Amino acid sequence: MISKDLLDILVCPKCKGSLRLDKEKERLICNECKLAYPIKDDIPVMLIEEAEKI
Repeated sequence: MISKDLLDILVCPKCKGSLRLDKEKERLICNECKLAYPIKDDIPVMLIEEAEKI
């Protein structure tokens, strides 16, 4: 899973806001944009077009 250090430096590519980790669904969530970025093979996919609206 993603390390705390990596999570601390990652930001939402759309709004540059902070992200929170959803361990259960393996994704990073931006509360501002209401987007969820998937984590595939322990690598966050930080592409806006790959994000899921929540």
